Amino acid sequence: MLALTHPDAAVSQANPEQTLTKALRNVALLLDLKQSSLARILGVSNATVSRLFASAYSLSRERGKEWEMAVLLVRLFRSLDALLGHDEHARQWLNGDNTTLGGRPIEMLESVEGLVRVLHYVDAHRGRI
Repeated sequence: MLALTHPDAAVSQANPEQTLTKALRNVALLLDLKQSSLARILGVSNATVSRLFASAYSLSRERGKEWEMAVLLVRLFRSLDALLGHDEHARQWLNGDNTTLGGRPIEMLESVEGLVRVLHYVDAHRGRI
């Protein structure tokens, strides 16, 4: 007997690995992140990020650190997008000096502590809206 399914059922059950990988690529492009910087943020090689952009590599929950860092980076983007949009304003903020954070946020993203610190800072400002 054939099971009846909605035609969009396959679309609604998207693969989380593919979804996060695509979101991460989009974030990197929208924020003008260099592939070498993204590699340091994720804790992977430059070659791995190159394969990610060529759709020959997907993030995986089994590779915990890169998965968690990608989730945090996408979350940061969503907060920045809510505050500043995803255009030049967000890029300028990331690349500008921030006296409260004690440096340029873009440089801080390359360590776990820095990424979390920038994320908390942006989330705190987003909460004021």
